Amino acid sequence: MSVNGWVQILMFFLVILAVTKPLGIYMFRVFERDQQPLPRFFGPIERGIYRLCGVDPREQQTWTQYTLAVLLFSAITLLVTYAIERLQHGLPLNPQHFDPVPPDLAFNTAASFTTNTNWQAYSGESTMSYLTQMAGLAWHNFISAAAGIAVAIALARGLTYHLRPDDAKTIGNFWVDLIRCTVYVLLPICIPVALVLVSQGIIQNFSPYVDLTTLEGAKQTLAMGPVASQEVIKEFGTNGGGFFNANSAHPFENPNPLTNFIEMVLIFAISAALTYTYGRMARDQKQGWALFAAMALMFFLGVAPAYYFESTGNPVMHGLAVDQAAGNMEGKEVRFGVANSALWATVTTDTSCGAVNSMHDSYTPLGGLVPLANIQLSEVIFGGVGSGLYGMLVYVLLAVFIAGLMVGRTPEYLGKKIEAREIKLAMLYVLIFPLVILYFSAWSVVAPYGVSSLNNAGPHGLSEILYAYSEAAGNNGSAFAGLNANTPWYNVSIGLTMLIGRFLMIVPALAIAGSLVGKKVVPASLGTFPTNGALFAVLLVSVVIIVGALTFFPALALGPIVEHFLAQAGKVF
Repeated sequence: MSVNGWVQILMFFLVILAVTKPLGIYMFRVFERDQQPLPRFFGPIERGIYRLCGVDPREQQTWTQYTLAVLLFSAITLLVTYAIERLQHGLPLNPQHFDPVPPDLAFNTAASFTTNTNWQAYSGESTMSYLTQMAGLAWHNFISAAAGIAVAIALARGLTYHLRPDDAKTIGNFWVDLIRCTVYVLLPICIPVALVLVSQGIIQNFSPYVDLTTLEGAKQTLAMGPVASQEVIKEFGTNGGGFFNANSAHPFENPNPLTNFIEMVLIFAISAALTYTYGRMARDQKQGWALFAAMALMFFLGVAPAYYFESTGNPVMHGLAVDQAAGNMEGKEVRFGVANSALWATVTTDTSCGAVNSMHDSYTPLGGLVPLANIQLSEVIFGGVGSGLYGMLVYVLLAVFIAGLMVGRTPEYLGKKIEAREIKLAMLYVLIFPLVILYFSAWSVVAPYGVSSLNNAGPHGLSEILYAYSEAAGNNGSAFAGLNANTPWYNVSIGLTMLIGRFLMIVPALAIAGSLVGKKVVPASLGTFPTNGALFAVLLVSVVIIVGALTFFPALALGPIVEHFLAQAGKVF
């Protein structure tokens, strides 16, 4: 590790800290004020979409109505994307004349982008037409992100709204939240930032692919396409799917250190800012900062070991006549180096982004453990846009429940009693995640069709399978690329895992919102456990880590931890 590397990491965090308050205030105005920002400009667009879709912005929804709207909207958009993939050969903007996407891969991809996962079991530049990339995939990058933010705002309303005699059981309107998020938050930021990325060399065109002859006389094809417009929302919406198979390691997606920095900031921006938005909604800004502090602490607990183990080089090569002064550079871009590669790997797996600027499969065993563990902590270290906040709020309820058990009184949060129903729903949320990961991982390691596409045996092969289902359930989308997941088994099982990890966790989160929104607020007393300070932030971090460790440590011990000790002994699979 170097001072320069740590300066870059700290600079990144300071920029995130600086962005959190203004963006958080802006989103609070978008979702919780009667008049949104820049009403003369955005207002006509918003009202026009309402009229086009038949939405009454004054209508409020109960949690069941809100949940049904989320599920129906997502199901329809999944079918639309599936149809575009299957029909792309006969649709316009297909200068490469790509064939229809096979049914199992089309289902996997449609499920992936619907769930904000953007897992890709294919090479984008050799599979998807320009129309599919834009109308099927980049379009989903906007609406899946907006849907996740809407759910987070709905849960926040359930926790923070006081009893109202007129509409005490309502948590907002999904259609209004979806439209406002897209019109006021995502599009206004993505359009100018996309132009900045174009100015730095990220391509944006509809040209056919370019065939050229290299200096050595070999033939090479350069893929073209509308990349910048997809790149900006894939990061800002924590989507992660790349136009190119190499993702953000490709020079047409991420050409230089400046674009690398901008894209990392985009990944964290909304998730960090939502903690400030939540503090405003709770009418106690310290509540939001406590969540931010817990997330920030876990971020540094991840980036430090990732940077350390990648800086020390590959343990298999220790003692050999190999200069590893630059660290473990396998699978990394020289223009980013170890510090920015480890930082990106931590950032992208702290959130549900999944974009990569280096190959996680080439990391050292314990360096690669960090991205895997980040995902397995339920994607709450800032997390995906929306999903990070509502996931962390579920853990908040568990933390106050544990604190209540320790002092022998009914737990409270923001003055509302946390009772058996809320804890049952919170535990359902927490248990769905490891259940689907470990079930499909165990199935895959004992089935011939599960291990047949592995490039590595032993503990590293287990890590590849475990990572695939972890990222799917966590709606992350990154990969240990040694696993060829473009098979019928993995396309279908990972597709189902992504749907379960998204929607079977949204339902209990919204049910908690519906359960709490109508409760009366109890005045704080001497026995009330404060949830807006450093002590609670530490308790919250402890709960998240302990739950994750109790669930996944046995599997991790058989994968990256065993691999580390074998590598120390000079053995590799």
